[in-house]
Amino acid sequence: MDRLPPLRLLTTFEVVARHGSAQLAASRLNVSASAVSQTVKALEDHIGTSLFDRGTRPAQLTEAGDLLARAVRDGLGQIEAALEDIRALSGQDGAQLTVSCTLGMATYWLMPRLPDFYAAHPDVTVNVQAPATDLPHLSPGIDVAIRYGTGGWREGTTMKLFDERVCPVAAPQLLESLLGRGVELDTAPLIHVRSPYNQHWAGWEEYLRARRIERSRLSGQTFNNYVQAAQAVLDGRGVMLGWRSIASGAVREGALCMWPDGELDLGTSYYVTGSRRPSGPALAFLEWIIGNE
Repeated sequence: MDRLPPLRLLTTFEVVARHGSAQLAASRLNVSASAVSQTVKALEDHIGTSLFDRGTRPAQLTEAGDLLARAVRDGLGQIEAALEDIRALSGQDGAQLTVSCTLGMATYWLMPRLPDFYAAHPDVTVNVQAPATDLPHLSPGIDVAIRYGTGGWREGTTMKLFDERVCPVAAPQLLESLLGRGVELDTAPLIHVRSPYNQHWAGWEEYLRARRIERSRLSGQTFNNYVQAAQAVLDGRGVMLGWRSIASGAVREGALCMWPDGELDLGTSYYVTGSRRPSGPALAFLEWIIGNE
């Protein structure tokens, strides 16, 4: 850490790099242009290399300067995000809460319902985070976790939202064409969702095994999240496993159709987990989401 330059040098450099001009940076920082230039020179002396090519007009970042500018910008962004989390933890940001759930759950189930929550609680802000893992959990800064599985988690207080079911779904025109040609699930074009972080969701392998359907090949288009896969299905590219939480809205609207007699109960459900001592906004959200399903 002793090799790091003073933070003042880095923040001034970042402003110059962002605006592309010492004069503009000086105006933003409310100091003189010469003071900004001296600060940048002090940073270059500390690092031991030039950060700007002063042979061009306006001066351009060198390769080293570009590398440092991106690193400083990312670092300051992380500091800002951490401070926001600290303010939220200490209750300095007013009535708000943070919910963690998968991208598919957020996009297709939670977000369409949030206007109802805001209508009942207009003073509360809900922040939604979609982590890479398919099993969100409570952690510092996370008030509520919505997750799929069989329950039994030890953290916080967990309540069931609804039983999850799965059924192959396809665009209406594609499904009509497949069924009209006598194509069954043993040969239909499949769309997969596969990711190192999606270990708790059943895939086509598990579905076909449970239905005792044999296929010689499981090849097909593969995506790493359900939002991308759902768009491919809507475009008529193939058949996807449609979870109730993700596909039910599109089925109701007629954008997708369920495979006849294809629904399967794998014994899993969606649950909501909150702290054992939730904040006022988190308690209001928990009461609303349990009563909303």
